[in-house]
Amino acid sequence: MLLGDVIDYGARQFPDSDALLFEGSTTTYTQLRRRAGRLAAALSTMAGPGDRVAVLAENRPEFVEAYYGVPMAGMALTFINYRLHPEEIAYILVDSGARVLITEPRYLVPMLELRDRLPELATVICTEDGEPVAGDLGYEQALAQAPPDEPPRGSEDDLAWLIYTSGTTGRPKGAMLTHRNLLTSLTSWMIESAPGIGDTCLMPFPLCHVSGYGVLGYALRGSTLVLRRSFDPEDFLACVERHRVSHTPLAPTMLSMVLAHPAADRYDTSSLQVIAYGGSSMPVEILRRGMARFPSARFNQGFGMTELGGNVLFLDGPTHERAAESAPELLGAAGRPMPLAVVRVVDDAMADVAVGEVGEIVVRGDQVTAGYWRNEQATAEVFAGGWFHTGDMGTVDGEGFVSVVDRKKDMIVTGGENVYSREVEEVLYRHPGVAEVAVVGLPDEKWGENVCAVVVAATDAPPLPEELTELCSRHLASYKKPKVYRFIAELPKNASGKILKRQLREAAQPAAAGNRTTPRTVIT
Repeated sequence: MLLGDVIDYGARQFPDSDALLFEGSTTTYTQLRRRAGRLAAALSTMAGPGDRVAVLAENRPEFVEAYYGVPMAGMALTFINYRLHPEEIAYILVDSGARVLITEPRYLVPMLELRDRLPELATVICTEDGEPVAGDLGYEQALAQAPPDEPPRGSEDDLAWLIYTSGTTGRPKGAMLTHRNLLTSLTSWMIESAPGIGDTCLMPFPLCHVSGYGVLGYALRGSTLVLRRSFDPEDFLACVERHRVSHTPLAPTMLSMVLAHPAADRYDTSSLQVIAYGGSSMPVEILRRGMARFPSARFNQGFGMTELGGNVLFLDGPTHERAAESAPELLGAAGRPMPLAVVRVVDDAMADVAVGEVGEIVVRGDQVTAGYWRNEQATAEVFAGGWFHTGDMGTVDGEGFVSVVDRKKDMIVTGGENVYSREVEEVLYRHPGVAEVAVVGLPDEKWGENVCAVVVAATDAPPLPEELTELCSRHLASYKKPKVYRFIAELPKNASGKILKRQLREAAQPAAAGNRTTPRTVIT
């Protein structure tokens, strides 16, 4: 089965159902299938089987068409995050060797300035027809000029999507996802959390992220996708009310922004049946508030990453309800393995750790990436021992629930003791004056590392360090308490919204000078 077969099914089973709502326009499944096929035919005149076709755009219908149309042409859809700097965009275009770029007018000028550095880029297609760009053409023009016949589609193990990792530790790497990878991931998603026939689903995530893979599943259920260019908390609430949205995914930062919005209670959100969250760790306190604010919605959590083609751990709605009633510790879990993924928590010798012990989460299965594009060394490292190493440290309990405690590279070692940043962050989030927090380790001559909390205050008056230390004293061992507090206006994040702890460590080091052990505060 191939990605093209998914939209074929949607058009056959739900021909006149609304597939896509976008800024007042409606596209049926028949229309979506036809346009995806026209795109595939058009691309067959510009590139060959296996070539890469990049998309640089905010959320828009052409992106959804490319989800299907590019793989239907036997080519690899290459995702570019529109929030990246032009130099970062150029790196991905060069590294991927993209032959075609589909982009929006706002990005044309930067792309023209980079064109001389992109020798393999043969064609630039603009999503809005108009003035030709350096001899290239508009999107509708390309579809209109396409030959009548669609090209051969290829095989399940052909590269379908090429998604570059967020690059929190260096240059981004291109994770190769085949048709088999994506459809395996999609199958698990359908088993665990697919919407009902004809449900309405709001997509607030950028389609340039792997989180968009759930969109493929909507075609299998005849669901309607409500698509917005980008996320805004009040626009999100208004869309839920206007379209009677039943299903939506949210990142932790998105849910936090919705809960904090002053207009949140003015909108009718009673239609929400499912809120799925993931992308990064959800602070338990924010999750509790979300469950209270949206009582009609079932909360689901998915844990995954780009290289896994989606999620491999799942915490379902009934478990959230059980956690709220009698097992609060489960709210901090990432979930249990999904049907088609094999997940272990192992020590450095690749032996399973005991219940409650910390180890690295490793994964096997048909949804796991085929490797990194043109990077054999990185591929060999991440597949050491024959398992994909996520770089996440976790524990597993007696019921098989896996909890993520930290990224391996973010674990703090102070005085020979391991401190997991998420544990400290969860405690600090209990203070009403903390809007966001990230805990990092700073070099210390005596202890090796000190624990530093970088805090974004919820109001203009930040909480006192003594208050935060007293809070930590009630819930944490003494060595886990932050020795340094730094208050900043905003946490640095990459284009995918993940906190850049490396930058925080570098910026906070001056505040940690010396070996004093009394809590210190630096406000910047």
